[in-house]
Amino acid sequence: MFEDGRQAFIDICYLVSAFLLILSIRQLSSPSTARNGNLLAMIGMGLAIFATFFFEGVLDAIVWIVLAMIIGGGAGYVAAKRVQMTQMPQMVAVFNGLGGGTAALVSVGEFLNRDSVGGGEEVSILLGTLIGALTLTGSLVAFAKLQGLISGRPIVYANQQLYNAAIFAIIVVLGVAILALGEGTTDKSLMIVLFLLSLVIGVTLVLPIGGADMPVVIALLNAASGVGGVLTGFTLDNQALIVAGSLVGASGVFLSALMALAMNRSLTNIVFGAFGQLPAGGAGSAEAGGEALPVKATTAEDAAVMLAYANSVIIVPGYGLAVAQAQHAVRELADALQARGVNVRYAIHPVAGRMPGHMNVLLAEANVPYEDLYEMDRINDDFRNTDVVLVVGANDVVNPAASQDPGSPIYGMPVLRANEARNIVVLKRSMDPGFAGIENMLFHDPKTSMLFGDAKKSLNDLVAAVKNV
Repeated sequence: MFEDGRQAFIDICYLVSAFLLILSIRQLSSPSTARNGNLLAMIGMGLAIFATFFFEGVLDAIVWIVLAMIIGGGAGYVAAKRVQMTQMPQMVAVFNGLGGGTAALVSVGEFLNRDSVGGGEEVSILLGTLIGALTLTGSLVAFAKLQGLISGRPIVYANQQLYNAAIFAIIVVLGVAILALGEGTTDKSLMIVLFLLSLVIGVTLVLPIGGADMPVVIALLNAASGVGGVLTGFTLDNQALIVAGSLVGASGVFLSALMALAMNRSLTNIVFGAFGQLPAGGAGSAEAGGEALPVKATTAEDAAVMLAYANSVIIVPGYGLAVAQAQHAVRELADALQARGVNVRYAIHPVAGRMPGHMNVLLAEANVPYEDLYEMDRINDDFRNTDVVLVVGANDVVNPAASQDPGSPIYGMPVLRANEARNIVVLKRSMDPGFAGIENMLFHDPKTSMLFGDAKKSLNDLVAAVKNV
């Protein structure tokens, strides 16, 4: 009777937890309710953790569980306090990796410690090991690329895809062998080998992917960590894990597909295409033309006059805005222009920055009104009627080569049509190309003025100059 009551209590807690997690996803769909969505997700996950303590045998390891919660919770709290908005993509990558690593370790541990494993359960364990381990090392490589520990360019080598295919084939053979052998020392040894090879393929899959594709990669790895959670839930017969993992996996896949569509590329091309590697002397490079292309530099004072007397201004934020932590400065500039009667809007490209929604989150931190943010499809036709476009740290997402140069690696990718505006002002540190490694012909357009320097300082100089016009 007591056992039935305990299980019923756990099931009810998991049901409420699942409801809260689903509701939190809905709340996260709007900036005005996103904070409440985060709170609901925290409450839902906290309830699921609380219910787990009522499982039989859990209290036997209560000291280790509490210790792990203190260490993990402490690390999360410190990270949340110290990690800057510019480092948020790296933090998301680490979280993805931790989720995948947990799924893999739980799967391997369950397989090695059980006396017998059912056929269907064994498949869940094998897939959980593969997907979880791949997500762990793939996320660590993504983190290293974003953090600058290794090159953000595609790291390719001869017969790369052939090696990946061979490793994956070996993993499949090992999985079939484990299923065929059943319980025993041999299949446990094979399981360890499968786990190690899964770690390897996570590295080899992400290394050839360029930094320009990292937003999609992060979304894919997020989906993979969710799938790993689902498989772990099946293994442990834990409904909360199944629901939470399903939500993460489904939303990650959906987001990945939308971002791939925004880049006019397939997910397979992103994962296996080594995008971002521009051939020497390729289209758009200075070498191809034999001489350096013209660049028109400007000053904050001259750019401020152009902005102050404009009727309409579109601001295009990019990763450089995040690096300079200039979101508050750009809001101050927008406020100064709006005080003069200028119509100011922000154009948001789906893959601007280093993670999905990076620019939206960054501008929300500076309290930029959500109604001033326009997605690419809503604002692209307005560029031709805009007096000035202010590009702050964006590069590849405003590159006209996407529509004008059939030889460009990004040809066909939908971009913000900033080149159609009457005047363009670009805030940039230098003429270095973006993560895609492609020359941006917008910077050489006769209508473009380049304001070189740190974005935050340049924006502050623009604010002061606009106020003095």
